[in-house]
Amino acid sequence: MMIKRTLAVFILLVLFADSRAQDKKLTTGMTIRQSVRIQRMVYNLDAPADSSQSLILIQGHDIIIDFNQAVLKGSKGHSNPDEFTGIAILVKDARNITIKNLHARGYKIALMARNVEHLVIENCDFSYNYRQHLASTPEREDLSDWMSYHHNEKDEWLRYGAAIYLKDCDKAVVSNCTVTGGQNALMMTRCNYGKIHHNNFSFNSGIGIGMYRCSDNQVAWNKLRFNIRGFSDGVYSRGQDSAGILIYEQSNRNYFYKNAATHGGDGFFLWAGTETMDTGTGGCNDNVLVGNDFSYAAANGIEATFSRNVFSNNRIFECDYGIWAGYSFNTIISANQFRQNNTAIAIEHGQENEIFNNIFIQDKKGIRLWGKKETPSDWMYPKMKDTRSQRYIISENSFNNIPLVLDLSATDSLNVQGNSFSNVGKEFKVDSSVTRLDTTKQDWIIEKYSIDTTEYVPDLPDGPDPFKGINTLAGRKNIIVTEWGPYDFRYPLAWPAQPGDTGSTLRIKLLGPGGQWKLVRSTGVEEHMEMKNTFPGEAVLKRDRYSNKPVVLEFEYTGPAGVNMFGEPIAAAKPYRFYYREAAIPLDWEISCFPLDTANWNPLKKDTLLKPGMLNPVLSHNRKPFLSEAWWNGIKFGTQYNQFVTVATTVCHLSEGDYEFSYTWDDAIRIYVNDKLVVNEWEPSRYDFNETPHRYKTVHLKGNESIRVEHVELGGFACLSLVIKAL
Repeated sequence: MMIKRTLAVFILLVLFADSRAQDKKLTTGMTIRQSVRIQRMVYNLDAPADSSQSLILIQGHDIIIDFNQAVLKGSKGHSNPDEFTGIAILVKDARNITIKNLHARGYKIALMARNVEHLVIENCDFSYNYRQHLASTPEREDLSDWMSYHHNEKDEWLRYGAAIYLKDCDKAVVSNCTVTGGQNALMMTRCNYGKIHHNNFSFNSGIGIGMYRCSDNQVAWNKLRFNIRGFSDGVYSRGQDSAGILIYEQSNRNYFYKNAATHGGDGFFLWAGTETMDTGTGGCNDNVLVGNDFSYAAANGIEATFSRNVFSNNRIFECDYGIWAGYSFNTIISANQFRQNNTAIAIEHGQENEIFNNIFIQDKKGIRLWGKKETPSDWMYPKMKDTRSQRYIISENSFNNIPLVLDLSATDSLNVQGNSFSNVGKEFKVDSSVTRLDTTKQDWIIEKYSIDTTEYVPDLPDGPDPFKGINTLAGRKNIIVTEWGPYDFRYPLAWPAQPGDTGSTLRIKLLGPGGQWKLVRSTGVEEHMEMKNTFPGEAVLKRDRYSNKPVVLEFEYTGPAGVNMFGEPIAAAKPYRFYYREAAIPLDWEISCFPLDTANWNPLKKDTLLKPGMLNPVLSHNRKPFLSEAWWNGIKFGTQYNQFVTVATTVCHLSEGDYEFSYTWDDAIRIYVNDKLVVNEWEPSRYDFNETPHRYKTVHLKGNESIRVEHVELGGFACLSLVIKAL
């Protein structure tokens, strides 16, 4: 009997060794043209920095590649995600390709596919790839963090990286994949008839799923939570064009069913596109959103503009705007649940929209409809179409505990009937610009909206429930955006309880997966007033007003295993150090602006900033503790000055050491320390994409240093920011 057992074990070992021998090892520059199983191991392989090449190339037809849980790790020479480069896997000019069971991290693009019909990507993990280093802090927003997805005809989206980037890939299937700790998860261009289902694309700093010129796709049962930037609870809430789902530029007839897209910059962000704005035709039309959760967005639960769509049976709680639908037409908004939004539905210049059978609870304002006398002169769209706010049906809705239900202005032809009101402050706010408001009962409207409709359920395989445990982090209060993106509660974090408070008392929230923490070192504080050493906990300290050292706190965590913000494991029950540093050092800045006319004097081409005699008039003069300025339409000082020069000076009294200069500007900036030039960004033509540039520089300060910032604005939007932070 023993001999038989020994023989059986021997045979199994031989078979296992033989199967391992048949598995293929990955190598740099490898091309795969036939079905294969990859040997399971960790491959530390950098991808070529040249984006026209890749680490691994896949080409051919009818190929299945089982990566067998192999792990590709790139960018070994770089520790910060904004330094990651290269494409790990490239699939191109192929048909019927299946990629499964792959892990890839540390790349600008984990998987890219071009011109592939019927690509299947399943059970892959593309977490912890490229993401930008965010300049916004808990105290103030930095405008350089705003993204722009308006153009992608030349793959402009690639500047933000992506876990998965698909272009010209019809009938793609992406299922049961995970992306966290990145910027953009799945980005698609000219991809039609695809099926995107049961994925978890959460806790990224940009986009969960993005589409550009994509139509007839089914997107269902995905978890798309905490895809956000541009948020500090109680300080600013803009989202900076991050979103759970982004739909741009002539993307039509897509079906979005039961996705959990909460805690995004927007939950769902749809824009018709440049083609529509330039021609007045097209749009992102006939997309249908059913049964999704778009709650707790920094900006809008749903934003959809210049298009015709259907929003039905969605949940939208605690957003700035539940639905923002500017210039929408023939749009149906039905059977949705709105709760505790600042405004539940807002539509400017909409036409023939139907709002019915919705439930509104505790929103500050129910529905706002309005138009403007003038539209932007550079938009062709309103020149080609009648965009007056007109022809609405608002029927069979339930409004509860709302101070103002209907805020109407500059709108014609509204039929408002059959709605119920419970404990509302004011039902209507209407001025003389509203015409033909009809509140009489119309039988045909009642009949139309009393007919039950059948919900279409996509025919897709079963998978994880995206709504399971969704209430654990309910509420916008749980959105915390660090310098590397949204906090995922899997590692210890020290966070200011009162962002922007520079008083004598410093309160720090301690968040983490459990266990204990302790403060092991501190500078810039003189007294530890209170410590609650469990999670969540709080440290209350007193700032040292007589010290020239910035606040730096070093904590030690001991508790359950976790994963830090870069995806590296935190061992259970072993000490782990983490830090709190004051986000910005307050200084006494003196900020002055002077007029400029580059036709007579262009400082970008001169050695001197200001031409003699240019010191008057002073357009503005301020003293502030922080240098953080933005001008949207120049400076008005009697007349409008679209071009101007800013000079900001301060003297800082800090302990000697290395400091991070974090600076944002538009159009040109120079920074001097004790009259020595340390930053020279004097060539605006170097920066593209209409985005505000931002840079970091380490500067050694010896103590009492004079700092001077020179800034030139040539016209249009302008900004200037310098944050000095101890390292």
